[in-house]
Amino acid sequence: MLCSVYVTQEDTGWYVANDIATGVASQGETYDTAISNLREALELYYEDEPVVKTKPAMFTTLEVFA
Repeated sequence: MLCSVYVTQEDTGWYVANDIATGVASQGETYDTAISNLREALELYYEDEPVVKTKPAMFTTLEVFA
């Protein structure tokens, strides 16, 4: 299963990883730890769900001047 995730770094230095589709989030002292923790949380979230094939999404950044 492919998940679309965004990661932010808090003022504390910790990273927070969020799955866009489910809202499931996790954190860690490093980027890799946050991703690993989110993977574990999502595995538990989807544990009893049927497997659904998804296509990868494309993401980009957009700067808007107001």
